[in-house]
Amino acid sequence: MMRDIIEQLFFEAYAGETLKAGDDAAVLPIPAERLAFSTDTFVVTPHFFPGGDIGHLAVCGTVNDVATSGAIPRYLSCGFVLEEGYPLENLRRICASMAATAKEAGVEIVTGDTKVVNRGHGDGVYINTAGIGEMRPGVQLSGSSLRPGDKVLISGSIGDHGIAIISTREELSFETEVKTDAAPLNHLIGAVLDACPAGSVRAFRDPTRGGLASTLNEFAQMSGVDIRIEELDVPVHDQVRGACEMLGYDVFQVANEGKMVCVVAPEAADAALAAMRASTYGEEAAIIGEVIKGEGRVYLRTGFGSQRILDMLVGEQLPRIC
Repeated sequence: MMRDIIEQLFFEAYAGETLKAGDDAAVLPIPAERLAFSTDTFVVTPHFFPGGDIGHLAVCGTVNDVATSGAIPRYLSCGFVLEEGYPLENLRRICASMAATAKEAGVEIVTGDTKVVNRGHGDGVYINTAGIGEMRPGVQLSGSSLRPGDKVLISGSIGDHGIAIISTREELSFETEVKTDAAPLNHLIGAVLDACPAGSVRAFRDPTRGGLASTLNEFAQMSGVDIRIEELDVPVHDQVRGACEMLGYDVFQVANEGKMVCVVAPEAADAALAAMRASTYGEEAAIIGEVIKGEGRVYLRTGFGSQRILDMLVGEQLPRIC
């Protein structure tokens, strides 16, 4: 019965358009020889926050994970774990949000499942999404492929999502509302790949849990190089910077859900930057640093001209941000 309700809500959300969901398995017409496959589970609380909700986040997160491998996302599955008594109106909002985000990303939700747990055991709703994408011919992206001289880009301001979640959860008020940056970035990634010469794009990564600092440290350690970032070149909104100072957070370790880190060969940096800035979600994109010889560390050159090590986040600074 619950599964029928979910199917009906998605049917409403898609405004009667053809929807493949409903069978126990979806038969997908994918002619590609190489596929990308990713899955993620979303347990964020609260379920609704400025600029988004758990459903929007679930679609964006999996679409972005598939796209960072160099694939074109095609299909998503969706599994709900609902707590007994969860409001139907909230579920309707979430399904509508997922449908709209999937449409924007150009992907289809093709199959799914629903389970109900006892009241008090599920925190309302959890969502699992899995995604399948078609690999672009000739594209090989890896965090282990960075070379000295490569340039590091970010698609926009950092820290927005983490601060939006914590401010809503803790009922903090700022002069300007901080909204989540969650967005499907597959079209932005595709634009960069199309704009740059073959082989010049080394890696993409969305800096989610642990923020920009953790992503860069992973890259540096995987490739056996150092990365130097210029603090003044990293875009940060004033309200996010102020919130981090007030709460004692390092903005470089705060989670993002709609930003993309990209590392490219030096000769492709300008083309990659232009492609990002021409995209809907890349207007604030910037070149923020470079890869240098080293042994797996990340350095931040501060606005005062000094230099410090930018460490990976240890522990959970902002629990349940996705």
